[in-house]
Amino acid sequence: MFIIAEIGQAHEGSLGMALSYIDALADTGVDAVKFQVHMAAAESSEFEPFRIKFSQQDKTRLNYWKRMEFSPEEWKLLKQKCEEKAVEFLASPFSNAAVNLLEELGVKRYKLGSGEVNNFLLLEKIAGIGKPVILSSGMSSLKELDKTVEFLKSRNVEFSVLQCTTAYPTTAQNYGLNVIRELKERYDVPIGYSDHSAKIETCIAATVLGAEILEFHAVFDRRSFGPDATSSLEIDEVKTLVEAVNNIQTSLRCRVDKTDNSQYKELKNIFEKSLAVNKHLPAGHKLTFNDLEAKKPKGYGIDASKFEQVLGKELNKEKRQWEFLNWEDVGGSL
Repeated sequence: MFIIAEIGQAHEGSLGMALSYIDALADTGVDAVKFQVHMAAAESSEFEPFRIKFSQQDKTRLNYWKRMEFSPEEWKLLKQKCEEKAVEFLASPFSNAAVNLLEELGVKRYKLGSGEVNNFLLLEKIAGIGKPVILSSGMSSLKELDKTVEFLKSRNVEFSVLQCTTAYPTTAQNYGLNVIRELKERYDVPIGYSDHSAKIETCIAATVLGAEILEFHAVFDRRSFGPDATSSLEIDEVKTLVEAVNNIQTSLRCRVDKTDNSQYKELKNIFEKSLAVNKHLPAGHKLTFNDLEAKKPKGYGIDASKFEQVLGKELNKEKRQWEFLNWEDVGGSL
């Protein structure tokens, strides 16, 4: 399992905040910390509308992207911090210019957001580099994905696909967990899940259903400023999720053989039960169901599983209430 915690824009353009996110997320056990590389002049224009009009300080979406930019030197510091904390520095480029910057940084792979699935100019740029691609499918139909997959395959690009629903936050009706298997069968490549639900159970369910990559937004506090805060996991939740996913992965690797219960022999002797009589019964009494009780431990009387075999049997001696019932009390074993 490859677990990606996305900082996205949660840093609000602050280098210090971005560095502190790396520190906090590295301690949760994630494999990669992801950023978004926005170079406003290359990717946007004054005509781009806000997805969510959350800010009064940014008059346009273009202004927002400008505020989110880091310098090349700052990006180097962020990547260096990731290396120090033993997590992979991962980033989504939104322009060819951003790819050039990421190549200078020396990234291992590329993550492409949902809006770039049909950006074949960007895909061609990355394909020419030859590094693996993680493709998020949030806004794409299968028909669109097919074209992108065909494009990547034709250029021998190693890739994986993430099921994703582009809704912030995503509600249970729209998780699309069923798509994980559909994508596996359709493309025969590693399939993952990119989450915006702000709930840990979503990625846990995706793990059980076969996701090999998990991605989610992370934030210090969901009440904080920013367009993705309400659809993010908080740091403590990320740690809980990582532990849960690791446990589930272990359980999926370690198959249990229900045909063999020999390891429970001692416990079965403790917890399983023997037949007893629930009242004083005289010799010669014919046993009925209402005469019987099952008591721990196993082995002090006839196994409770064999109660039907004693019904109608005649006692050959008096039995006191709550005494165990043995085969010799009813004329020997069957």
